Amino acid sequence: MKSTRVLIMTVVAFLAASTAFAGPAGQQTPPPPPPTPPAQQTPPPEKPKDPTYQETVVVTASRTEQKIVDAPATMTVFTPKFLTDSPAANYGDLLRGVPGVNVTQLSARDINVTSRAATSSLSTSQLALVDGRSLYQDFFGFVMWDFMPANMNEIKQIEVIRGPASAVWGANAMNGVINVITKAPREMRGASVNMGFGSFNRTVTNNQTNAEVKQDAGTQFYLNGTVADAINDKWAFKISAGYSMSDPFARPLGNIPGSTTAYPAFTNDGTKQPKVDVRLDRDAADGSRLSFTGGTAGTTGIMESGIGPFQIKSGTIMSYGKLAYSKNAFHIHAFMNALDGEAPNLLSVDAAGKPVQLNFNTKTIDVEAGNSNVVGKNVFTYGGNLRVNRFHLTLAPGETSRTEGGGYLQDEFFINDHARLVAGARLDKFSSINKAVFSPRVALVLKPVPAQTFRVSYNRAFRAPSMINNNLDVTISTALPLASINPALGSAVFRVPTRATGNPDLTEEHTDAFEVSYTGKVGQKSLFTAAWYYMQAKNQIFFTVKSAYGLTSPPAGWTSLPFFPNLPTAIGTWSAVQSKANFPSEYTYKNLGEVKNQGLELGFESEYGPVSYYANYSYQSEPVPSFPGLTAAQALAEINLPAKHRANGGASTSIGKTFYTVSASVVDKAFWQDVLDARYNGYTKRYTLVDAVVGAKFNHDNAIIQLRVNNIANEAVQQHVFGDVMKRSFMVELKINAPKK
Repeated sequence: MKSTRVLIMTVVAFLAASTAFAGPAGQQTPPPPPPTPPAQQTPPPEKPKDPTYQETVVVTASRTEQKIVDAPATMTVFTPKFLTDSPAANYGDLLRGVPGVNVTQLSARDINVTSRAATSSLSTSQLALVDGRSLYQDFFGFVMWDFMPANMNEIKQIEVIRGPASAVWGANAMNGVINVITKAPREMRGASVNMGFGSFNRTVTNNQTNAEVKQDAGTQFYLNGTVADAINDKWAFKISAGYSMSDPFARPLGNIPGSTTAYPAFTNDGTKQPKVDVRLDRDAADGSRLSFTGGTAGTTGIMESGIGPFQIKSGTIMSYGKLAYSKNAFHIHAFMNALDGEAPNLLSVDAAGKPVQLNFNTKTIDVEAGNSNVVGKNVFTYGGNLRVNRFHLTLAPGETSRTEGGGYLQDEFFINDHARLVAGARLDKFSSINKAVFSPRVALVLKPVPAQTFRVSYNRAFRAPSMINNNLDVTISTALPLASINPALGSAVFRVPTRATGNPDLTEEHTDAFEVSYTGKVGQKSLFTAAWYYMQAKNQIFFTVKSAYGLTSPPAGWTSLPFFPNLPTAIGTWSAVQSKANFPSEYTYKNLGEVKNQGLELGFESEYGPVSYYANYSYQSEPVPSFPGLTAAQALAEINLPAKHRANGGASTSIGKTFYTVSASVVDKAFWQDVLDARYNGYTKRYTLVDAVVGAKFNHDNAIIQLRVNNIANEAVQQHVFGDVMKRSFMVELKINAPKK
């Protein structure tokens, strides 16, 4: 209780300070970038109609507006034009094109994203936001991208921090932040409707027999609509709704690559995702804005986890609401996320043979405030938040609430016209962690000329153990067909029980990251970027085997099976079985030492006449783990290994009223060990995805019809060794916009 009172007092102090030091009136929100110190002020140049990269303004790097070339972190920004032209089928396809970002899609709904590290079946170290409201699910520690409420035409830009960002964003921004920023109602007055219908190939090849197994094509459909208008000079609203569905993708057939273990059979599922979002803004003459956002988003489908796939059932809904106020650089907002649903496991059963059941009812309430002030040559940015979680989970009954919060302070010091130093830190306290967590940042930004930027930085970021990490409590069993021992036993099975438990003694995992980067413009249309990073993650949390059954210590019930004539026969038979199967007796979560990795990211984008094009390349070295009590080979087997090489490229152009876009991604092989046990570990093959869009505009460009084709080559792509197989898909799309004049 004492720590909670301290956190509440901290947030109140931030609010009071922010109100006292709020800047002068007269600027519309979002807040403007901090002013240039007086000694360096020059008359602002006239802005061109289409802002260049150098002029792109971001808010995610420092929680306040600044030009992207001045940001203390390496960032990628998706503009509305790029989003409109992109042939990406979903957020995963879109983010795959970012240098250094690893994306896995395991099912029609299950997408995971991680920057500068291997991703997984449940990616836990990447923070995702929509207008500053967290989409991170604290109870399991991952992001459900299907709860993104915004339709694509509502998005103003997407800002991606490619690296740690806990110094301003706190917990769970250990590998990066993705912030989706939507348009205000006044920015999209009118109505719009987007719809699409398509199909995809589900024929797969059994990797053991090489036999092609034909299956009916799957179907996909979506329908989105938005209405926005200004009621008067103060009030404006936006209402959007949507529905999307997809049949399940094909499951792989045969054995896990490199293993003799067959893919387990389960009834795969597609996804259905309804959503409704409402926003009401009040824009005052003094430049302040009061905004309310609320809505619901639903989902169904497969969610992979360490204990196998869960089937998220119909009726799973996340409801949310957010109240925000801003004026100049000062902002305060409060939001609530409420998630309610159920998901039985499709493979893992309890000792009685019934599916392991995950029912979840969680509520998250967060209050956050921040501000920026100029003092001489310094720009101070500061803020804090308080967050309260309530949990009711069938898999983890040991904890029902958790409180966390913290504050940050950053100073951007203008050394001279060509150099600035950014230094800041954040302090967070969790009711589930004994000590407060300190996250510092420092960056030196050098600009020998305005169009050339060099950055040298250090960041520390962390992830807090999730409620499941601390409190998981379930017993799962693995069916052992007794016919494998004695064919006369027919279909009889013995269920080998394995306990899966949380670890209340976990500490936070954290990363120390060093980076050197460059951004440079050549002429007015070409941009080059480069970044080298080195990251050292410590106390990483892994779901791992705690103990295994011994050769002479079988599980309870084994020795009493009626077909064993005596105890020595039972023990001897178990010894023969266990020497091959190595059944674990208990899983748990552990802080397992440290993992080092480094990488290089190169990018280029330009225009030539009516053609715009880009290309980038990422290299990630093989991680180097060091876990106490494990050999180097054993430690390497405990972690996923990311693709070493990744390359992306694309081009778009228009001829009259027609337009064309093509993009390609090449992803190297990767190793996965995070679903079930070692029998299901393996590599995915290198794959290449080529996507394209061709379309035409009508009615003064307010009506668009287009054909989108993903995976043109019809390659059998498996992005995770346990994931579905994705092949070529077609989608015919119609987009109608009726702007209000």
